[in-house]
Amino acid sequence: MRAKSNEIFIMSNKNKNRDGIVFSTERNFEFQNSNENIETVLNEEQNLKIFLDRKGGGKMVSRISGFTCSEKDIEELGRQLKKNCGVGGSVKDREILIQGDHRDKLLSLLLKEKFRAKKAGG
Repeated sequence: MRAKSNEIFIMSNKNKNRDGIVFSTERNFEFQNSNENIETVLNEEQNLKIFLDRKGGGKMVSRISGFTCSEKDIEELGRQLKKNCGVGGSVKDREILIQGDHRDKLLSLLLKEKFRAKKAGG
């Protein structure tokens, strides 16, 4: 398919973590991801929020956001929380997603680990 000069193309989402950079005219430009070098701060200094989201088909998902630590630490915490709740879930875009409405249990588990956490979103 050949493009005409007045056509608009939609870019793919495969590079979503590029913080809004779409194109650079600089020949020697190299993208540097700002999330790669985040150091883990103390649990007491993190302000976590626990939301309840409704996904397709009416399914509920507990979402924890507000992390200021490395991806490795978020994945480890997500693994522990899923195990303690006895459900599945995932870690995406620096957020932990837990299947079902487990906000109360997640809040107690995070407070036990000395995180500053609270319910949010109603």
